[in-house]
Amino acid sequence: MDVSSKLIPLLIPVFVIQAGLVIFALVDLIKREKTHGPKWAWVLVILFINIIGPIAYLLFGRED
Repeated sequence: MDVSSKLIPLLIPVFVIQAGLVIFALVDLIKREKTHGPKWAWVLVILFINIIGPIAYLLFGRED
């Protein structure tokens, strides 16, 4: 067995968490009327900054 076949089972939960965060953040962004900053910028942050992007939106982008 090579190294990559041993790492794949360990990385699957990370991919699932990442996908869940992205989907949750995008749905929340679509439903909100107001955000801190333009929505198009938050879409870029959520999609292109892995794991930290959706968390940053959920912490700093939502306006309550």
